[in-house]
Amino acid sequence: MKALSKSTVLTLICTFFVTFHVQADIESVEATIDRNPVMLDEAIRLTVTANGSADRDAFDSSSLLKDFVVGRTSVSSQTSIVNFDAKRTTTWTTTLFPRKEGTFTIPSLRIEDKITTPIEVSVIPVQEQSNVARDYFVTTDIDKNEAYLNQQLLYTVKLHLSSNIERGSLQAPEMENAEIRQLGDDKQYADILNGRRYQIIERQFAVVPQASGEFTLRGPVFTGEVMAANTNQRFGFFNRTQQINRVGPDIVVNINPIPRDIDYAWLPSEMVRIDEEWPQGDNFVVGEPVTRIVTLTALGVVEEQLPEIPEFYPPTFKLYPDQSNTTTVEKNQNLIAQRQSSLAIIPTEPGKMVLPEVTIPWFNTLTEQTEYATIPPRSINVLAASGQTNSAPPQAAPEDETPSVAQAPSNAASDIKANEPKIAESSDTTTLWLLISVLALGWLVTLVVLVLFIKRSRQSSQMSENRISLSTSGVLSHQHNSSVEKKAYNALISILKAKDISQIDSALQVWLRALNGNESGRPMPEDSNDTVAIRGPLDKLQQARFSKSNDAKSTDSINQILSELMSEVEAARKAHFMHAKSKGATLSKLYPTSSVNSVSE
Repeated sequence: MKALSKSTVLTLICTFFVTFHVQADIESVEATIDRNPVMLDEAIRLTVTANGSADRDAFDSSSLLKDFVVGRTSVSSQTSIVNFDAKRTTTWTTTLFPRKEGTFTIPSLRIEDKITTPIEVSVIPVQEQSNVARDYFVTTDIDKNEAYLNQQLLYTVKLHLSSNIERGSLQAPEMENAEIRQLGDDKQYADILNGRRYQIIERQFAVVPQASGEFTLRGPVFTGEVMAANTNQRFGFFNRTQQINRVGPDIVVNINPIPRDIDYAWLPSEMVRIDEEWPQGDNFVVGEPVTRIVTLTALGVVEEQLPEIPEFYPPTFKLYPDQSNTTTVEKNQNLIAQRQSSLAIIPTEPGKMVLPEVTIPWFNTLTEQTEYATIPPRSINVLAASGQTNSAPPQAAPEDETPSVAQAPSNAASDIKANEPKIAESSDTTTLWLLISVLALGWLVTLVVLVLFIKRSRQSSQMSENRISLSTSGVLSHQHNSSVEKKAYNALISILKAKDISQIDSALQVWLRALNGNESGRPMPEDSNDTVAIRGPLDKLQQARFSKSNDAKSTDSINQILSELMSEVEAARKAHFMHAKSKGATLSKLYPTSSVNSVSE
């Protein structure tokens, strides 16, 4: 019992001394790097070692971000006890990628109350002489260094490997205010560079900038392990791995803002088209629904950039729209965005109708000009439903009467033959026929004069009625357009107050067309100066909508932009009406009857 007590006391004393020494303060801190100088696309391994007890979170790499890209940091601790003397060592290992060529200093790093000695690093350019063959490196390329806002850039990365890799990872490039997507799968092939054979892994990305200005596209970082012969092993087939780190060169791009003369939903692309799916034939029946599917396709954009498809139809149709479907696919090194709109149309009146054209303005990045994707107007014939009064009359009755008409000549011939002796016997009939002929001629002349008089009277009356109709139709046209514009304006204001950002573009286009009385959807030729101020807050809203910054997407920022946009819309409407009043001009009708009739005929 006493022996057990002594051993217990001895263990406690040893534990006290060990704990005392382990918890001692940091004695020294040292920082080292694995290479100097270093090429621009190579990585530096920085190791910081603290002798003594140190907090694992004591290492702070923020001071290194000025001149280097800092990779992942790993930390390890080791404790050793020799003659009851415990020593603890904490090691931090991190990877640094130089940002540019030159001479840089790794500053002093503080670990609790100790600091390291600064290290001067020389970053040299990548050696590309013909007599120098590198084992592993990364190259980058971009199809254009200058583009417009929201225009797709094609970014290509190639990883060159002189030997097989055990494992590895290639990060995506980085760029501020940009959406980056990988296109397709990796390509693998072999090539010879500087007399050396390389296995090349090629990967492509689509970069869609969401803000204008000058930006740096940071090259991707490759981290991997390659097989290396282990000379310390007895047998040659035992191998070990060697870690390598490479980074692709940075590329500077200049992103141009939206041109000042653009007053429609910004859609930059190399190709935009609009198609429709329509039933065969142009004859329809009142009350029977017809489904029209319109598809908008744009090259080099994402689905969030596609505008709403405008829907303008005569009032003789009932419309039942379905929710639009959007998607973005990858094909032939490009992003392809589509918006599909389905609409059920039910005609309510018979007759010939004209569906107006559907027009989407877009900016051609090749020609740097505004172009229009258009579905031309379509003329259709609406038939009355079965049982209505204006159905065609039957044609069987005239055919039934044909036998009686055919029998008339033979009956008349038999009557003449029966009366022929009586006519021949009367000599006074000649005088009677002459008198009847004179009276008939006089009656005919009187009838012609009377018809000419009545026709002239009707023409005079019709001309006076046309004058009255023309003056009245002008007033009704102005009243109709004013009503359409007011409804479109109220709808736009309601959407702005409800903060429904996805519906603002389409509602704004509907109001602008109603304001100008223009069905085609093209920019206003005369009043563009009144509405050009709307473009500013609309561009801000687009940038905030697609920005990755949380500050730009905040509720306060969006509310401020919506308030500014509402003020500009109200000011543009007042200015338009003032100019229209001073010019004495009236708006054209939304569905002019004359154009419908002319197309129908």
